[in-house]
Amino acid sequence: MSAYVIFDVEIRDPARYQDFMTQVKPALQQAGARYLARGGAHKVYEGDWTPRRIVILEFPSVAAWETFYNGPVYQGLKQIRDEVSSARLVSVEGLDTA
Repeated sequence: MSAYVIFDVEIRDPARYQDFMTQVKPALQQAGARYLARGGAHKVYEGDWTPRRIVILEFPSVAAWETFYNGPVYQGLKQIRDEVSSARLVSVEGLDTA
């Protein structure tokens, strides 16, 4: 089953964040992930959530996501991301539609 990872990101240094994005995109592709949404317009309909920049990724599975997230490539890139932004993130397992 697919896994969906949802980020709520606040970017403090757009230029350095772009450096992170340039490096993370190929790593995501290699992990079999794809962007479903990245920084587009959003609107809150209920609740008190005030998201900043929404990113939604699809991974082939939760295991693929966790391998990517905990792996050396992303952990190295995450150091850059953490220096220039703050994020909240969750993953959710998709439905088995078979």
